[in-house]
Amino acid sequence: QVQLVESGGGLVQAGGSLRLSCAASGRTFSSVGMGWFRQTPGKEREFVAAISGSGGNTYYADSVRFTIFRDNAKNTVYLQMNNLKPEDTAVYYCAGNGGGSWLAVRVDEYAYWGQGTRVTVSS
Repeated sequence: QVQLVESGGGLVQAGGSLRLSCAASGRTFSSVGMGWFRQTPGKEREFVAAISGSGGNTYYADSVRFTIFRDNAKNTVYLQMNNLKPEDTAVYYCAGNGGGSWLAVRVDEYAYWGQGTRVTVSS
């Protein structure tokens, strides 16, 4: 089992930056591929970024302006979001891979989810 808790969301003006954090506990964190997703009302949860257990490999959705990275010593994965735009407004979720390839972009490829953190970008 992996427990995930996100933080760092909030209200920011367009062009600003936020860093989301996801603290993990439970299973050996460095063995778990992690991802970030986001969701807006009425839409499906969409993939943003993924990172391998070691942190040496990353993958992003098209046109993403964010950076995913992790600190395994702190059991934390981050999403650095720069140059935010109003269309980035969403609830952001971190997710832990259930044991398959770290390169996972579908919701059903992740076994563990945080509660979400809301990001609002004003114009």
